[in-house]
Amino acid sequence: MSDPTYTPPKVWKWEAESGGTFAKINRPIAGATHDKALPVGDNPLQLYSLATPNGVKVTVMLEELLELGKQGAEYDAYPIKIGDGDQFGSGFVEVNPNSKIPALVDRSTDPAIRVFESGSILLYLAEKFDAFLPKDLAKRTETLNWLFWQMGSAPMLGGGFGHFYAYAPEKYEYPINRYTMEVKRQLDVLDRQLANNQFIAGDEYTIADMAIWPWYGALVTNKVYDAAEFLEAHTYTNVLRWTDEIAHRPAVQRGRMVNRTWGEPEEQLHERHDASDFENRTEDKLAATLGHS
Repeated sequence: MSDPTYTPPKVWKWEAESGGTFAKINRPIAGATHDKALPVGDNPLQLYSLATPNGVKVTVMLEELLELGKQGAEYDAYPIKIGDGDQFGSGFVEVNPNSKIPALVDRSTDPAIRVFESGSILLYLAEKFDAFLPKDLAKRTETLNWLFWQMGSAPMLGGGFGHFYAYAPEKYEYPINRYTMEVKRQLDVLDRQLANNQFIAGDEYTIADMAIWPWYGALVTNKVYDAAEFLEAHTYTNVLRWTDEIAHRPAVQRGRMVNRTWGEPEEQLHERHDASDFENRTEDKLAATLGHS
């Protein structure tokens, strides 16, 4: 176990691996580590992602747009396996120099537009397709308040609580207590907001819900970090009510499957190119096809 009385040196030096989950892909420099072009499909939008909470935000948004009949939102989705370092391939770095999923390329424009950071992608798509972002100034502002709340709060949940509670090589009381307190405060913020509102920003389902649900909905239903009991998630009744309502939306159910490479085979759609893929190309269907070939 590391020394809890560690004193930082005057100048920090990188040691190749510090231990813990994801240690092999963490490094203190940017840029590509290898040449690898990204695949490109036939649809207007090209998504390079993985079904982590940040990735699910965007696939839910795209499926919701298609549910509305926005055919320009047709998309190809390719998995970026972050555990294998795909995000450091030269093609991906060209789309997102920060080497984080999700990343989107809009090929319906000339020249094509790259969009990275999940919040930026949600806002871009909402404005492009005039959907899930209210026109009224006050309601639009409230929606953006909560979108940016999520972008600012998630590092405390993921990089803070999630890392030290679930992924760090050693368990330390101080950081777990520090980030647990903050995450419970965040859940209380959401619970109070949802006590008098059907959705996060009011009575309309918006990109704010799409941003927050994949993180905090998964947290209270034990789908990330296995921490629902630890956090007493059952006490946040308004968050649970909202989480369940969002989870029953057909577009959300589809969006959760895209670029998912773990879990039940029938919930995994590694690549998505057409609406029919949900019926024909989930991992259980592909395995059955191979079994009969």
